[in-house]
Amino acid sequence: MSCTCSPQSLDGLVSSWGALRHLKWDSPFVLPRWLKVWWQELGSGADEYVREVTEDGNVIGIAALQINEGIASFIGGADVTDYLDFVVAPGKEQAFFSAVLDDLNRQGVREFHLESLRHDSLAMTSLVDLARGRGYGVSCTLEDVSLELDLPGTWDEYLEMLAPKQRGEVKRKLRRLNEAGDVQYRAAEGGGSLQAVMDLFLDQLRQSREDKAAFMTERMERFFRSMAVTMAEANLLRFGILELDARPVAVVMCFDYNESVYLYNSGYDTRYSSLSVGLLSKVLSIKDSIERGKKRYDFLKGAEEYKYRLGGREIPIYGCRMCLK
Repeated sequence: MSCTCSPQSLDGLVSSWGALRHLKWDSPFVLPRWLKVWWQELGSGADEYVREVTEDGNVIGIAALQINEGIASFIGGADVTDYLDFVVAPGKEQAFFSAVLDDLNRQGVREFHLESLRHDSLAMTSLVDLARGRGYGVSCTLEDVSLELDLPGTWDEYLEMLAPKQRGEVKRKLRRLNEAGDVQYRAAEGGGSLQAVMDLFLDQLRQSREDKAAFMTERMERFFRSMAVTMAEANLLRFGILELDARPVAVVMCFDYNESVYLYNSGYDTRYSSLSVGLLSKVLSIKDSIERGKKRYDFLKGAEEYKYRLGGREIPIYGCRMCLK
């Protein structure tokens, strides 16, 4: 059976996404809406290369790439996009990647630079071997780690999963917080209050760490605000706000996608640091996720110690470079 690699656009992907549900959309970071808002706010200096691969008239995969001076890479920068990959129908990986590599060669692409690849991504499990089989130079290196947690059915079961010392610490910190005043943890999912929630989130994010404050430039803030609107419109955005005596003291920004919750970023009011409100906002986000029947809590990239203490297990993240000539 023959495959055709045809030009598509990000706008076209957004419009046709409903008809492409048979493809394997593994994370919120490969969805057309995410790619489009990243391209609009942070993409620059490269040519958009979006291809739709069909086999006998049926779409079997999407490649959302950018090309800059003969080098192809994903749309979606590794600094704000935790997982990157291709979107392919199960069982069609070989046909899809063969068609994409052939088309890239016709476009004169010399190199493939791929970042933020989970060990179980399609790029790692299918593309790498195919490229090596063609005699291409392939180099993959460990780039980072993410951490994730398989959620049990109840909060008590989760606590039992933790190491005894950490379980005691979580209980002690929650008790201290409750002794300090009236504690509420509430969800916000967008709507008319989105701008106010984003104002709170950005303020507390900047407060919480100097490196986060430096990262949140005006350009990055525009991306975060546009991204929040986009993800809220897709019913994927969920904020968790921790309040003490009705005052917001910490906030987490998460994505709800399928059976998983992705902890994208967070912040807290540094005046309440002694009450561990930053850590406890994550603890209560996990509790909320369990109570809503979610199956996985993904802490995303970065080896921060709290992720291990809260039960996260490491997932290796790779970067791969391929020479196509």
